[in-house]
Amino acid sequence: MNVRPPRAQSEAPHLRLTWVQPEDLVGHELRQAAQDGRDAREIEERWYAAGGAPAPDRAGASEPPASPRLRELAGHLLDELALLDSPLAADEPTGLAEIMAACPHWPGPPEAAATVGRDRLHAAWLGRAAGCLLGKPVEKLPLTGIRALARAAGNWPLATWFTEHGVAPELLAAHPWNRRSAPTSLAENIDGMPADDDLNHPLLTLLLLQRHGRAFTTADLARLWLDELPAGRTFTAERIAYGNLLAGVEPPETARFRNPFREWIGAQIRADVHGWTHPGDPAGAAAQAHRDAVLTHTANGVYGAMFTAAALAVAAGGESDVHGCLAAGLRVVPPHSRYARAVRIGIETARTEGEFDAVVDRLHAAYDSTHHWVHVLPNAALLAAALTHADGDFTRSIGCAVSGGWDTDSNGATAGSLAGLLAGTPTALPDHWTAPLKNRLATSVPGFDRTGFDTLAALTHQEALRP
Repeated sequence: MNVRPPRAQSEAPHLRLTWVQPEDLVGHELRQAAQDGRDAREIEERWYAAGGAPAPDRAGASEPPASPRLRELAGHLLDELALLDSPLAADEPTGLAEIMAACPHWPGPPEAAATVGRDRLHAAWLGRAAGCLLGKPVEKLPLTGIRALARAAGNWPLATWFTEHGVAPELLAAHPWNRRSAPTSLAENIDGMPADDDLNHPLLTLLLLQRHGRAFTTADLARLWLDELPAGRTFTAERIAYGNLLAGVEPPETARFRNPFREWIGAQIRADVHGWTHPGDPAGAAAQAHRDAVLTHTANGVYGAMFTAAALAVAAGGESDVHGCLAAGLRVVPPHSRYARAVRIGIETARTEGEFDAVVDRLHAAYDSTHHWVHVLPNAALLAAALTHADGDFTRSIGCAVSGGWDTDSNGATAGSLAGLLAGTPTALPDHWTAPLKNRLATSVPGFDRTGFDTLAALTHQEALRP
């Protein structure tokens, strides 16, 4: 019998976990420091002099792994960066009381209790799923690749699913689909809604409300994640916060400790159910979304959740158009913050440019060189621009949101959620978007796998009626 000798230590495979390696986090934190005005030049010089590298451009982990010496230095530098004061802090608070004080037009309580029907919620769930699924195969692709693939298939402006049919092999080789998503998200292979974090988190929010009601705490959400959310299904800020919880760090410090992703898009994609269950009450939706968001995010990352929840709450009330919804979202965001500025830029650009491609080009010129593609600010600008340009039309809403690049599935999901609410019923959504979903989604959230969107609407409706 031949016995294979043990692998030499130098030949041992290494495990590169995405979004957690200290040597990768330093580069992201240095970029975050540049964005929020902290002077990190001396720390940056020390990092590069020691052999450190910038953060990976699009992936979550770099190659090769860092030496133990460099990894130890990365940890020390992350702690030093956390001690630097930001000159923007006064205009970008994280505490709810401070946020409310900074918002001169914070909404008051609704004059009369509004209700949201199951059909409207059904359309919101379907819209979120369709928009997410449209964006999945092109997530991480550059804007040029998205445009080339869609145009080659005769699908520009985006009006239906991406496909390989009619696309030259050399173009597919130059711009490969998202590896994990392509087998389940192209027109030729969609068979129900595949699993995605943009759907997992609304399901977790629904589960949170079922267990704890509207009075849930951030600690309740943390315990729910540890009980029901596999660590491998978290990304960026959520993965950092999850690891912090396992290390004994308490919320809201989980959002701050060695977390350079605290102003990225993660909290914004968790906000939908907070808005759906507060019809006509943007302030209540924003406050509830805040308790969720501070587990993982600070400042602009939190504003993304509050803005989205407030806008969706107004849409759920059925008394406003898309422009009124966006305006309501801005009322719960500090007006001097970078998030408010990004939304205003998106709206104004969409109003001044006739062609949406020109809108997108201007936004990319403003943000590409300074922000990661998952950061909340460029995506907020794009989302606001897409919804403004589409003027409530469902296909244009998700098509514009995805065609603008960056976090394509997340932006498509939020745009679809709002446009679905405004449409009001599932039958108001074009059949070519809803039929392939087959009233079925896959998920790792216990108890929800293969659940129908009509059932999810009924469950969400119960939470919307709960005092």
